[in-house]
Amino acid sequence: MYSKSAFTKEQQIARLKERGLRVPNEALAIKYLSHISYYRLGEYWYVMQSDKEDHIFKPNSNFEDVVALYNFDAELRLLLFDVIEKIEISLRTKLIYHLSLEMDPWWFQNCDLFVDTMAHAKTLAGLEEEITRSRSKDPTIKKHFKKHKDDKRFPPSWKTLEQTSFGTLSKLYGNLKHTIESKDVIAEELGAVNHTYLPSWLQSIAQIRNFCAHHSRLWNRNLPGTVKLLSKPPHPWIVDKINVPKQHEFIHLYVHMCLMKYLLNIIQPNNQFTARLETLFTKYPNVDPNALGMKANWEKEPLWIEPTNDKSYLPLKKSEK
Repeated sequence: MYSKSAFTKEQQIARLKERGLRVPNEALAIKYLSHISYYRLGEYWYVMQSDKEDHIFKPNSNFEDVVALYNFDAELRLLLFDVIEKIEISLRTKLIYHLSLEMDPWWFQNCDLFVDTMAHAKTLAGLEEEITRSRSKDPTIKKHFKKHKDDKRFPPSWKTLEQTSFGTLSKLYGNLKHTIESKDVIAEELGAVNHTYLPSWLQSIAQIRNFCAHHSRLWNRNLPGTVKLLSKPPHPWIVDKINVPKQHEFIHLYVHMCLMKYLLNIIQPNNQFTARLETLFTKYPNVDPNALGMKANWEKEPLWIEPTNDKSYLPLKKSEK
């Protein structure tokens, strides 16, 4: 039976010091513990312990380093959330455009287009919940139902799918029958060649998006290794075989960030993902990139080298308008 009792912040600090963690500024530590729970911070000092059973810290372990890891992770989540937003919007746009033209604007309701009809039914149930919530809040959905009150269908895809999550979009795409032309077209436009690879990429990115949205730890976290990598990607990837992630390394965040970078390079060629990641490591020098599965000289690989002369996304000059 669980018998541990609650500790005050002062008792928490005393316990940490007893176990060997250096806390030079106790007043500041109390301030942090007033806003970040002991249990949450524990996910970051766990690796600093030489004895995980008795929670004894390694020599020279510092509370400041724990906070630095926590802050690094928080800023990493914000960075990845921003990157994933661009991927999500692109995927949503392509699903709406290609499938509405190939089929009709209500393709997402047609169970004949999907492999797993049970999974599709669950996806539709989730869509209905999202639309019901939006019906009272989103003016576009509210106006649609008012104007088309006799139409019992969902709003068309360009309205409905704007209300859905990345996870739902990923499920819709992955569950489409392979005979549907748009499934390969979308994969090709995103550099995944065909439908074989893209579903696993989207599933992993959707899961990481959920971690970001719920403020869950990404640093030093094991992730499900389900992604499929292209043997010969049509766009810049990793050339040094030593740096190409192996199957057993897919649990690390790095391979998933590589896939995000690969997609982002297609969606927004002049992105600053590499520069922002390098800035983050410079800001927090005590963070070991290896904890994320990052290779030596990762930033020198073609995948991560950002073009300096790509002006395709820059604002037009007055003379060009």
